[in-house]
Amino acid sequence: MIVGTRARRIEDPRLLRGAGRYAGDIDLPGLLHAAFVRSPHAHALIRAIDATAARERARLFTASDLERAGVRLRMPLGFPSTTLPENITPFVLAPSEVCFVGEAVAMVVAESRYMAEDAAAAIEVDYEPLPAVANLEQALAPGAPKVRREAPSNVLTDFRIAYGDVAGAFARAAHVFRERLEQHRGAAHPIEGRGVVARYEPGDDRLTVWSSTQMPHDLWMTLAALLGMPDERIRVSAPDVGGGFGAKFLVYPEEIAVAAASRLLGRPVKWIEDRMEHFLSAIQERDQRWDVEIAVDGEAKILGVRGRLLHDQGAYTPQSVNCSYNSATSVTGPYIVPAYALDVQVVQTNKVPTIPVRGAGYPQAAFTMERLMDRVARELGLDRAEVRRRNLVPAAKMPYEKPIKNRAGAAIVLDSGDYALCQQKVLDAIDYSGFRARQAAARKEGRHLGIGMAHGVKGTGRGPFESGTVRISPAGRVSVYSGALAMGQGIHTALAQICADQLGVSPQQVEVITGDTGYVSLGLGGFASRQLVTAGSSVQIAARKVREKALKVAAQQLEAAETDLELTEGTVRIAGTNRTITLAAIARLLRGVPGYSLPEGVEPGLEASVQWQTDQMAYAHSFQACEVEVDAETGGVKLLRYVALQDSGRLVNPLIVEGQVHGGVVHGIGNALYERMLFDDAGQPLTTTFADYLLPTSTEVPAIEVLLHESPSPFNPLGAKGVGEGGTVPVAAAVISAIEDAIGVHISEAPIAPMRIVELLANR
Repeated sequence: MIVGTRARRIEDPRLLRGAGRYAGDIDLPGLLHAAFVRSPHAHALIRAIDATAARERARLFTASDLERAGVRLRMPLGFPSTTLPENITPFVLAPSEVCFVGEAVAMVVAESRYMAEDAAAAIEVDYEPLPAVANLEQALAPGAPKVRREAPSNVLTDFRIAYGDVAGAFARAAHVFRERLEQHRGAAHPIEGRGVVARYEPGDDRLTVWSSTQMPHDLWMTLAALLGMPDERIRVSAPDVGGGFGAKFLVYPEEIAVAAASRLLGRPVKWIEDRMEHFLSAIQERDQRWDVEIAVDGEAKILGVRGRLLHDQGAYTPQSVNCSYNSATSVTGPYIVPAYALDVQVVQTNKVPTIPVRGAGYPQAAFTMERLMDRVARELGLDRAEVRRRNLVPAAKMPYEKPIKNRAGAAIVLDSGDYALCQQKVLDAIDYSGFRARQAAARKEGRHLGIGMAHGVKGTGRGPFESGTVRISPAGRVSVYSGALAMGQGIHTALAQICADQLGVSPQQVEVITGDTGYVSLGLGGFASRQLVTAGSSVQIAARKVREKALKVAAQQLEAAETDLELTEGTVRIAGTNRTITLAAIARLLRGVPGYSLPEGVEPGLEASVQWQTDQMAYAHSFQACEVEVDAETGGVKLLRYVALQDSGRLVNPLIVEGQVHGGVVHGIGNALYERMLFDDAGQPLTTTFADYLLPTSTEVPAIEVLLHESPSPFNPLGAKGVGEGGTVPVAAAVISAIEDAIGVHISEAPIAPMRIVELLANR
């Protein structure tokens, strides 16, 4: 068996040798370079654009230029909805009104990036500033200016997620506790920013686009729709992608503008985002306010949860309300909650739009629920771990169906797991029972230690499908093709292991090609911790079909029963003999020869394509605990120990899983302590460099102890669950819980800055 082993990543040798090929590395003959003119205002009308000073150095494109060339200016809604108002998506280039600082107004194209930047700086735009709404309070205030002139209101939509007798639960509760929580805006910030290269070939009327995207097939169809080109004349390929984390989980206006410029100029055009552009215009996430309350009985058993969520959507809605919906539907996490009601208001402001960043609303929901659990324990004088244990869904009740639907309309079903056992494993590993003695000894030395914990449950394997094709060439080469997208998470290795397991070859003998519409016509891409479950299941089924076909042909050629055959090292062998036939020879037979028959009962080609479908998600579980030390004078927080348990079902490659958990925890530490996108009251961004927006580095991150627990999912052929986002989900809740335990003051926000800790200590 290869699945389940700690196979080394097949992607790494090339990348470690510096042979990776990212969007920035693509250099084509006659290449032009693009730069964008971006709004300095959070809200303004565009009165005129004067390119006189730049005309000799560059070609200017405005919204009207693109529109006259037949480009549709309004971006399509990423996830179509009948419940949202019309005209809520951004424009390729703003035609008459800008609605956040950094919105693209015009594009200039020149012979070099330096010339393009100089020309963009020389463009004069006549703006008429308009009042802006920079936060939720401003947006909802009576008489507030509208975020966009076309918007009927600053409230994009309201919805309610509810089940059970909520009023009755609170009426009969022995205790009711309330929390007001704030989770501030952050961003994804992958090492590689956005980038796109487009080459239009006039003679063939063909467009090729290379983009650092998580969704090449979505970009492919959007280009066809907005440029008015047949999709068969467009190819989109994602080269090596230097991280996504949600920042590349949509089609951006710049991708359309660059492709349109290449088509209009008949030359290739390239745009690579700089870091300030990423701060100004790449999507963001996590701007939420929660007012929630929990009802419990005398034994701290949950009776109900209810409240209100305000979500800052930013100026536009590129996809849908998926982030706020995920938050609202995942609050109950791993717990039994008999009654639940949350009223959600999605509010528009003159800031960068928000869509999911790693975790996609689940970390916010986990923070909310785990803060409530800590509140119950504190108010009732109970141990925090015990309160959680009393309310966890027991293993005997799995699969456990909740009365909430996911976006596909399917019930949310916690498919497998033993949450209480996982909790105890972590508590034992971090020596939870001995912590109070350690804390007391440290306090005598003037040191403030604290311990915190949190659960997280993350829906993974989002459907409806992902493609997988397995092909063996007449030369014996084994190839896997998928609409999945590699962005550093090891998906090539995982798919190679799954395929190799079925075909009796090593993973190194399997070539995996993903994220290229030239090879695969159907695909959804990389997001929502989905690809191992969806693409992996498709590849497993396809590889099994190829195996069965190979055995059928081999049985005819070797004159043996299929049950007597074994497949190993690229060869089909009659067990216990030296009589063999190679997979290459079988593929040559199935290629066909004019005038000669194929082997009996099989179709041409040694290959199979599968689009495994699902509406049901696999729910990965994380339980994490950390020990911190807080400097009461400076508010500095030092993470001393971190133990993270991950249950991602059947593990295809534990080595990759551990790496994903490490990355997820580090991302969550940033969410808990450092990452905060700030804006002033006029909507001007105040964090536009890494000097202002902090990320955790090696000096802030402790050694992360990873425990792995396997509870195979019954909902997919692999029994797998996703892992990429799961490690992030409980981190902020665990870290804030530990800080609170160390200093004895209540904390209701994340991230928490040192100065805020000092302020809380001063006001207690």
